Amino acid sequence: MNNVISEEICPPDQTKSNFIDTELLGHDISGTKLTSMETETGEQTIRRVLGSYEIGLKLRQLRLRKKIALVDLGKHTGLSASMLSQLENGKLIPTLPTLARVAMVFDVGLDHFFSDKRLRKTFSIVRAEERLKFPDRPDSPIPGYFFEVLAFGTSDKSLSAYLGEFPKRNWKEVRDHLHDGSEFVHVVEGVLAIHYQSEDHILRAGDSVYFDASEAHSYCGQSDNPVAKAIIVTTPPRM
Repeated sequence: MNNVISEEICPPDQTKSNFIDTELLGHDISGTKLTSMETETGEQTIRRVLGSYEIGLKLRQLRLRKKIALVDLGKHTGLSASMLSQLENGKLIPTLPTLARVAMVFDVGLDHFFSDKRLRKTFSIVRAEERLKFPDRPDSPIPGYFFEVLAFGTSDKSLSAYLGEFPKRNWKEVRDHLHDGSEFVHVVEGVLAIHYQSEDHILRAGDSVYFDASEAHSYCGQSDNPVAKAIIVTTPPRM
């Protein structure tokens, strides 16, 4: 089996969040193509996503801690010293079977390579051009809003953040949703109405609201120029 992943895979699932209750994929909504990382290949996506886990660095740390030379590690794993060196330097992306061989030698689980807690505190940057835009409902000809996940590549998040865009709508064109945890909304442009506990609340640029998201709520854009935009932050329920 090749030790470089070359097949295309989908980017991390950005849609299973507390912000909405539907599964979404990139759709062309009302003739408007939702853009993504159009110039990024499948292998580049893999490298970008897996690069944040620093698998090569963790492999090198394990090897040096055990004081095992690359040649000796190669004998234990059946991999060449050259390949192991490229894995450590991040030039190759290991397949799971390859990683499993290494994990068995060092008596660690595969999860060791996918946790960053042992190396450093979480610090994850998402570039503007990397984000994907989704509608609230892929089956709706008139979405109530669009959203972009602001920290899709970060694992073990204690909160989720989104940039929402809310075209001008009437209440018949939007629907309520609810989820566990709390929600914070800060309007950065335009006028946004939020329906909560049988009342409509108007928020303008600079206004914020925090609420229990387990109560049904909905959003309704109230302005065309500029279109309402807001930062939405959701948190998991308190244990």
